Amino acid sequence: MTTEVREAPIVTANPVLGSMNDLLTDPLGTYERARRDHGDVVRFRAGPPGLRADIYAVFSAEGAQQVLAGQAANFRKDNVFYEELRRSIGNGLLTSQDETYLRQRRLVQPLFTRRRVDGYAGQVATEGAALAREWRERDGGAVELVEEMHRFALRMVGRILFGTDMEKAFDVVERTLPPLQAYSLKRGLSPVKVPRTWPTPANRGAARLQGELFALCDEIVASRRGGGADGSEDLASLLVHARNAEDGSLDAGELREQVLIFLVAGHETTATALAFALHLLARHPEEQRRVQEEVDGVLGGGDRVPTAADMEALPRLTRVVKEAMRLYPSAPVIGRRAVGDASIDGVRIPAGADVIVVPWVTHRHPAYWAEPGRFDPDRFLPEAEAARPRYAWFPFGGGPRACIGQHLSMLESVLGLAVLLRDFSFEVVGEGEVPVGAEVTLRARGAARVRISSRG
Repeated sequence: MTTEVREAPIVTANPVLGSMNDLLTDPLGTYERARRDHGDVVRFRAGPPGLRADIYAVFSAEGAQQVLAGQAANFRKDNVFYEELRRSIGNGLLTSQDETYLRQRRLVQPLFTRRRVDGYAGQVATEGAALAREWRERDGGAVELVEEMHRFALRMVGRILFGTDMEKAFDVVERTLPPLQAYSLKRGLSPVKVPRTWPTPANRGAARLQGELFALCDEIVASRRGGGADGSEDLASLLVHARNAEDGSLDAGELREQVLIFLVAGHETTATALAFALHLLARHPEEQRRVQEEVDGVLGGGDRVPTAADMEALPRLTRVVKEAMRLYPSAPVIGRRAVGDASIDGVRIPAGADVIVVPWVTHRHPAYWAEPGRFDPDRFLPEAEAARPRYAWFPFGGGPRACIGQHLSMLESVLGLAVLLRDFSFEVVGEGEVPVGAEVTLRARGAARVRISSRG
């Protein structure tokens, strides 16, 4: 008996430019409509006739598992988007491939063991307490959560990864990273790419932004050269001194690129989870009250410093974080390129095709989630999780290229929120969801404002 392999339906689009403008201006809405109208594996055509690029999008949990895990060897990080991102932020752990990736992973993996990551709970609590002091000094009032949580997450990354104050880095990262991501995405979708060496305004601007980010990372590496070997425990110091008999150590360029990846990826997932978890709790005061009761029962009303062991005693708060990551995954789209012909969900994927899996859509797929737009942390009760396909929820990717820092991100998110929810209550300012868009990562396109009030 043979199983018929179908051709992917082509998404209806503009006859001149295909789906290019839709994918640039409203990618998330475009993906959602494509699944609704055409099914779980579709084909976008971007660009004018004769220059069009084909992109296959996979929306089902089963298809995502095939691409990221079951057939991972056939779907590589060689697609046009990763190539552009690689040239913008370097060939670190996020973007590297083959032996380069394996060597980097072997050198970096010991720095992210659960035992070592659990040891960073104190730094999370320290930064949470510092933010709480700042908010108390403001004597209430409204805050914009997206900016506040990006700053908070970067401060945690700075404390944990680099053993230093990252206030200066925040300004550099927030000024340079979003436009660099947008530049990379636009080049990835463009049917004709002007060489980066040509002195166009866009190329010159991107080179300047990249230079600022690289200089920041070189400064961090230089400051940690004296650490690690003498017992310093921040990850940058350990990274500088990481070596093994098989792989040697990281050279100056590799150190810069790893620091940059950790700087970027290390705070964006956490910042997105923190901002949207707090905004969702502000919009759902009964759930906020239940979470605060749990936090009070674990941490008490004083200033006890939470530890990694407390995470097991905070299951409701952990479910809130997971539900925030479901509704607002920081990496809403994950790209690959097919090495050889493949079949995903019974649809043919030709060799050489650019392929994306889309957590934004899979996390809202009605086949796995009842009322998918509704905030409901109990979706992550153990019995509910066991009843769903493994890749119905995959905010950290999956398979052999799953995010190395996922336990660190969950530790920062759960314990950081616990400190803030112990000290403050949150009331939403305005109504409705925060509009979002996607470049390489999820980006708020509006304010997530809440009014804070001290509980003490």
